[in-house]
Amino acid sequence: MHPNPIFRSEDQSRHIEFARSRGFGQLAINADPAPLVSHIPFILSEDGKCADFHLVRSTQIARAVNTETPAVLTISGSDGYVSPDWYGIPDQVPTWNYIAVHLRGQIGPLEAEELRGSIDRLTAFFEAKLAPKTPWVSTKMQQEALNRMMRMIRPFRFDVASVDGTWKLNQNKTAAARKNAATEIQSSPIGMETGNLAQLMQSVLSEE
Repeated sequence: MHPNPIFRSEDQSRHIEFARSRGFGQLAINADPAPLVSHIPFILSEDGKCADFHLVRSTQIARAVNTETPAVLTISGSDGYVSPDWYGIPDQVPTWNYIAVHLRGQIGPLEAEELRGSIDRLTAFFEAKLAPKTPWVSTKMQQEALNRMMRMIRPFRFDVASVDGTWKLNQNKTAAARKNAATEIQSSPIGMETGNLAQLMQSVLSEE
């Protein structure tokens, strides 16, 4: 997380809402000789206290975790490079604006019989975002094929102990400088979802 408190002043509920809506992140655990990382979809409870997910059995984390294990789940949002020329004020340096939330806690395996419910909840969460499309459900698969796929994965639960977030949106600049940068970043080719990032930067202006 960025050390400047001006980028970390958002309420914890906003971190949880963002992480839950995003539903995709990077899971990391300690290991020897280096940490292990998996990129996972997940479903976070509305209160942010736990997240369910699954891993392919052959992944390193799935093989390593058989009991409660410390972990961190990082969720990244919109990001983009900011040129110092965009501020319209002298003596500035390049930077990168971004949204990131970190969940820290313990992960552990669920019982095998909990896998089907975990998959169905996760699928329903994302399929609902595709409305008016008729949601895909696991019952559309032949049972034999579904069972074969489920044998390849393991269900896990992440019990969240702490939530932290950075919303770096040029809050340390003047309103005019932020507005100038937001206008330019709107169409910048450097970063991800720069249009959404520009909107978030503009929202900082509207909150003043």
